Amino acid sequence: MDNEGPSRTALVTAYARAYHQIADRPRILTDPLAARLLGVSADELTEFGQPAEDRPGANAGAGILRLGVSDRPRRLFFAARSRFAEDRVAEAVAAGVRQVVILGAGLDTFAYRNPHPSLRVFEVDHPATQAWKRQRLTESGIDLPDRLTFVPVDFETDSLATRLEAAGFVRTDPAVFVWLGVVFYLTPDAARTTLEYIAGQSEPVEVIFDYLQAADTEEDRAKLRAREHRAAAIGEPWLSYFTPDDLAAQLRALGFTDVEDHSAADLIAGYLDESAEFEDEPPQALRPVHLLRASRYRAPA
Repeated sequence: MDNEGPSRTALVTAYARAYHQIADRPRILTDPLAARLLGVSADELTEFGQPAEDRPGANAGAGILRLGVSDRPRRLFFAARSRFAEDRVAEAVAAGVRQVVILGAGLDTFAYRNPHPSLRVFEVDHPATQAWKRQRLTESGIDLPDRLTFVPVDFETDSLATRLEAAGFVRTDPAVFVWLGVVFYLTPDAARTTLEYIAGQSEPVEVIFDYLQAADTEEDRAKLRAREHRAAAIGEPWLSYFTPDDLAAQLRALGFTDVEDHSAADLIAGYLDESAEFEDEPPQALRPVHLLRASRYRAPA
């Protein structure tokens, strides 16, 4: 990632969420702060929403950004995964959970729209991303909630456990961990290390994250390699793939008792209440993408 600001993928996600507010009906996620945080107008978002192939001459980074905004299936998935996570957080709060940790928070705005007065939000991310975000929050006039804590973590040099503890996170209290748009940029070992940390939290605990499933045909593998190369070209290579069965087995071995796995297309269709959103088959961009929720609760006494 860029040590002077947010990663390209964090920007893609934020622009896509912002454009979703004006381009898609019905809207899956309502986020009135997305465009404001970025400092972009509806007209500028509409320009970004033009298909990438209609804007020749752009560099690779700009092309990736424009593609993320203009590609409706991908845009809908970004909205749906955030909506799913926020819905699950609301359920956890109703059950008494008072901590949520957003790992790789990027330019997410949940903490500034948080409707739960009792919920403490810990935003974990690279120091450069957080510095850029805090500057944008100040410039856009978005207030910092009292229940928000920034936790700067450089995963190359810092310990997540140490940084969270120093920030006031209570290891012995229940928590929800939201981990979106991160796992594919980690090695399988690095992803497992974080899952092991989450599994050690006091019950009830749950984690919500998205991942990429390995392709099972040569055609899909070739298309996935092409996308890998585009990601690597902007310095953010994909490093891990999983199969749903193997990942579920890993999570159960860590002590999670309930594993809920959704394909990207099914997740989107559920929110749109339209099974025919992708009438023939999921678009190529969505085929390898899954969203997973794993939880562990105390057995009734």
